[in-house]
Amino acid sequence: MRPRSVRARATLGASLVVALALGVASFGLLGLLDRNLIRNAQTGAERQALHTAELAAAGRLDPVLAPERGADFLQVVDARGRVLASSPNLAGRPALTTDQPRSPGTVRGTWNGGRMREEHRQRVVQVTTATANGLVTVYAGTSLRQADAADETIGVALVVVVPLLVLTVALVTWRVTGWALRPVEAIRAEVAAIGDRELHRRVPVPRSQDEIARLAVTMNATLDRLEASGIRQRQFIADASHELRSPITVLRTQLEVAQAHPDPELWGELVSGALEDTVRLQDLASDLLLLARLDAGDHPPTARVSLTSLVREELAKRAPSERITPTVDLTDDAIDVDGNRGQLGRVLGNLLDNAQRHAAGTVTLSLRTEGAQAVLTVSDDGAGVPRADRERVFERFVRLDDARSRDDGGAGLGLAIARDVIERHGGTLTVVDAPAGGAAFEARLPLAADSAARARP
Repeated sequence: MRPRSVRARATLGASLVVALALGVASFGLLGLLDRNLIRNAQTGAERQALHTAELAAAGRLDPVLAPERGADFLQVVDARGRVLASSPNLAGRPALTTDQPRSPGTVRGTWNGGRMREEHRQRVVQVTTATANGLVTVYAGTSLRQADAADETIGVALVVVVPLLVLTVALVTWRVTGWALRPVEAIRAEVAAIGDRELHRRVPVPRSQDEIARLAVTMNATLDRLEASGIRQRQFIADASHELRSPITVLRTQLEVAQAHPDPELWGELVSGALEDTVRLQDLASDLLLLARLDAGDHPPTARVSLTSLVREELAKRAPSERITPTVDLTDDAIDVDGNRGQLGRVLGNLLDNAQRHAAGTVTLSLRTEGAQAVLTVSDDGAGVPRADRERVFERFVRLDDARSRDDGGAGLGLAIARDVIERHGGTLTVVDAPAGGAAFEARLPLAADSAARARP
């Protein structure tokens, strides 16, 4: 079964890798050691065989041979298979093999003489040479008891040492992984203890400049954003409640006056005022609903939108009730963008409402292209927006001092909605100084593909 913890998986992985590496290294070591010992034994036997062959060729061969130079036993056999001389430990034994080579003066090879002696392996070298009495074959062998003993000793040592090493690696890995993951557990415990009313708490940041420290920093940054989001949400609810309370209070007062004074002459004025406050409540509820959808990441259906026709439709719809008729500058009849027509119309309406509210006598609307962008500008000749407040005016429920009257000022949501919608369409909304001395709100949106191609020089 797969371990469920990172600590256990790391320990198991490290142990398996070390065990595999030590196993391969152990087999390699045993093989290398065995080959070296066998090579040394074979070299000694070859030297003894060659020396004995030289003695046989010179006619100085004794019937009893004394092995030396690394050999354990010797035997000299003629071409008819008779044993001419041998070492004491082979006295009285027949020839080691009946297969006699016929090429004198060459080392024909080596072979394992393990059947000769039951307790250990032997390495036998045969050399054929010419003598005065014909061809003779010298067999020189050496025992591999040292190699077998070394292999056995090292094998037993490895059987004991390798598991101990693997166990040591497992214990060290378990402890080291535990130390490394201790800050992670502290972070997890702290995050688990943070509730929706405790977003001010932060996770501990280790002093080490490693991945866990960066994780803690990132977690704290996320908590900062969550806390700021919660503060904005609570402030939004408080501001919305405040904005809703005023028209509701006025509407209730008007109804109470109508109930206390059932004078038909007053009903027209009371009903008119109640209707205005109801419309204001409806607009505010619509703005709040749109902001909620924008915050939730709602993606309304998009299509090709002609900004030129959208501007003309909005101006035609507003013409009868305009306090100031806007001056319109449309430089192109084919400015298209990809977006939601309803939301873009809401942006245009909010910008025109803001300009109408603050203009002294002139409102200018222009639509043009710059590169691959459509630029919609709504400007007025009012008091303008101070540089210190040019980002603040796009915050929710923010109204500057000259726009705080209930009759003329809005709820402070129009510009915030306009910027959110423009940014979700991939554009920007900024405020600059207007040529007439007031404020100019400039919305930039990416053109549709075909419009952008036509706009290129």
